[in-house]
Amino acid sequence: MNYNRRNFIRSASMLAALSLSEIGAIGKPRVPSGGEGISPEDEKYWQNVRQLFPLAKDWTYLNNGTMGPSPYPVIEAVHEAMMEGDMHGSYGGWEATAAKLAKFVGANDDEIALTHNVTDGINIACWGLPLKRGDEVILTTHEHVGNAFPWLNRQKLHGIVIKTYTPGPTADETLNRISTLINKKTRVIATPHIPCTQGQVIPVKEVCALAKEKGIYSIIDGAHGPGMLLLDLHDLGCDTYASCCHKWMLGPKGTGFLYVRKDFQDTLQPYFVGGGSDKGSWNMATVPVTSTGYADSAHRYYGGTQAAGLYKGVDAAIDFIETIGLVNIHNRIKSLGKYTQDQLLAIGDKVELITPTEERSRCAVNGFRIKGVEYTKFYSTCAENKVRIRSVAENGLNSLRVSTHIYNNKDEIDKLVDLVKKA
Repeated sequence: MNYNRRNFIRSASMLAALSLSEIGAIGKPRVPSGGEGISPEDEKYWQNVRQLFPLAKDWTYLNNGTMGPSPYPVIEAVHEAMMEGDMHGSYGGWEATAAKLAKFVGANDDEIALTHNVTDGINIACWGLPLKRGDEVILTTHEHVGNAFPWLNRQKLHGIVIKTYTPGPTADETLNRISTLINKKTRVIATPHIPCTQGQVIPVKEVCALAKEKGIYSIIDGAHGPGMLLLDLHDLGCDTYASCCHKWMLGPKGTGFLYVRKDFQDTLQPYFVGGGSDKGSWNMATVPVTSTGYADSAHRYYGGTQAAGLYKGVDAAIDFIETIGLVNIHNRIKSLGKYTQDQLLAIGDKVELITPTEERSRCAVNGFRIKGVEYTKFYSTCAENKVRIRSVAENGLNSLRVSTHIYNNKDEIDKLVDLVKKA
């Protein structure tokens, strides 16, 4: 191709062939063979991984829960696919991404709808359910607007009733709080897998089993699952799972997916449809006009032209994760999450950690408050010191959130902790 690009950017397939000794210049890790794994404490290895990201060296980025920076192979894949389309006028190229995503999250390719973000998927699920006035939906008191407002809007327009629970300090307590809200009017449990506010891992598999037992729909906000957790949606047992590719998957912004269990697709009504949503035999010239119905897959929930470059970037993001090894990534970021918790708790009573310390309920995201310090003031202090975190105003929580990924290290967490000590 006749366009300029930085010579250290490589495609995922080229990078996969590099040895560990070549990481210094390119930053691409070698895939461990067989049962071999990379230690989450191998700082030299993970520092080499950091070189794959175009993160500014003078900033400490601790806000992956909002947006995961893409590594160079992803950026390059987007660039190449866009150039291919614009140079040769090619059309399509995004179709195979659904199958690749399906394999990555433990689903079938006919259960994946391509979307632009989590909110797209949640809206498809929310509005497609056969609900009537008075039907009850269970949500948390820790919702992101993307999972809250679609249901609030349906409450306003259709008269459904929203009930809420606050996640407990343990998985068992959380499950118990959900169970106590269930009654004969309950039709939906619409819970986040991991609330954006404080990163608690909700016991979603048990929640989905409870929902199935009670004849209730399980609609999961999975914004923070793929790329961080070892995810198997078939094993999880949910009816739908909405996620994005721009957080823990490190993919292009503006990409996402909705999982709709195969035998649930005839229950979940499509409303926003277009090219590819049907079986392909519609005809407006017949009398009466001809329509053969919806596609026999989750393609019924999306249609029309997609951004081929962006979805080639999703393909590259999955290749990137699988080259390092999802288990290695999971272990590294969970280790950093635990280190963050330990350092914040070591400060003492000055810090209120609002994320559980229970092993199964914690991950790479931590929420906290600093007693006597207004949360927006500390957020500004961090920005002044070139540390990027997130302030959490949702639902009156008035707290702070830090979220770490494989490009982070303990020194960066220590920098944040020093600012907390001085606040």
